Amino acid sequence: MQTGDCLDTSGYNVPTLNTYDDEPDLLARTRKGDLDAFNSLVERFQSPVYSLCLRMLASPPAAEDAAQEAFISAFRSINSFRGGSFRAWLFRIAANACYDEIRRRRSRRTRSLDEPRDDDTRPIDVADPAPALDERAEAAELGAFIQDALSRLPSDQRLAVILCDVQGLDYAEIAEATAASLGTVKSRISRGRANLRVLLRAGGELLPTRFRQASEGQNDATL
Repeated sequence: MQTGDCLDTSGYNVPTLNTYDDEPDLLARTRKGDLDAFNSLVERFQSPVYSLCLRMLASPPAAEDAAQEAFISAFRSINSFRGGSFRAWLFRIAANACYDEIRRRRSRRTRSLDEPRDDDTRPIDVADPAPALDERAEAAELGAFIQDALSRLPSDQRLAVILCDVQGLDYAEIAEATAASLGTVKSRISRGRANLRVLLRAGGELLPTRFRQASEGQNDATL
């Protein structure tokens, strides 16, 4: 993966984000306390927000809690949204919820590496459009492999890479979502991709056979 390339998200259920004409009206109604209007926004953004939290936390239960916390916080602070990209504003709230969970994890006693993994850290399920069983298993294996590498990145780099390569935000939206300058955003994405590439190559033997053989073929071609 070259520095300027996007992350291969073939192992992910990547949400599609669109701009809706009725969004300003829904936001205006939400500011007046219209819960139905806000629920329409929740339905629209719950998949991408949950996806972001899941990639950040690698735990479905923790991601569900963080996403719920993000929407509650968004509703309570909707009057602080002054325009711009609503999804970037919402992702910023979700990212802060994830950072809070990460800090809580760090404050707990470090768990022994020999301790079995809990159910809430099981590999992330991959969308199933009814492929063959072996293809489903391979996709799940690849998704878990990439997620493990993502989880090893510093949280700021992980967030930048997820927002850019998984969620599809542009640099300006990422800057808004992370309260960072464009230069910082570009640096985090570049360093995150570089570190991710190193991690993926270092753990190449854990890749599904088809992807490992393809990677080895590319390496041989560059010798």
